[in-house]
Amino acid sequence: MMLCQRLTAEALGTALLLAAVIGSGIMGERLAGGNIAIALLANSIATGAALYALILVFAPISGAHFNPAVTLVVALNRQMQWSDAIAYAGAQVAGAFAGVAAAHAMFGEPLFFASQHQHTGAAQWWAEGVATFGLLIVILGSMRQSLPATAAAVGAYITSAYWFTASTSFANPAVTLARAASNTFAGIRLVDTPAFVLAQLAGALVAAGIMRWLVSQK
Repeated sequence: MMLCQRLTAEALGTALLLAAVIGSGIMGERLAGGNIAIALLANSIATGAALYALILVFAPISGAHFNPAVTLVVALNRQMQWSDAIAYAGAQVAGAFAGVAAAHAMFGEPLFFASQHQHTGAAQWWAEGVATFGLLIVILGSMRQSLPATAAAVGAYITSAYWFTASTSFANPAVTLARAASNTFAGIRLVDTPAFVLAQLAGALVAAGIMRWLVSQK
């Protein structure tokens, strides 16, 4: 595929992912009657299901990274050029913000409005490192299987990680930055995003190193 086709796929896929994350958060919160657990359940199921579908659609075109941390690991593994990886990250971030705007428009909210939801502290940062570490382990491990198996594994992992991590598993720098532009259920304060992104990148790098070692021992 030409680079412009792959970048379009990455931008579209990330936009639809964020539309699912933000939109299901808004819908879940509005329908849950104040029950945060029900809202989170709706948010997690919708996100996992969307990931499954989007990976199936876009993986044959771009690899369906939708995540700069994934793209970083792919580039480190010499499976794509660094110039392409930088372009991928730009497309993912742009797509993420487009997805936030699309979700807000569907629910009558301002296209962008700064989040006031606090996500900070050592426990949250550790949770993001663990969440992203696990995501990359799942991706790198399941890639040896069929595409539907990989899509299912990633969707299932993210659904579960919403619940077993203290941070509700952002696990994606593009998603983290875009969610700072949404003062809704799935938002995060802009001031909290740098530490989240650093934790995510650290988790991804550790996962890449461990998987490289594990595969080399086979």
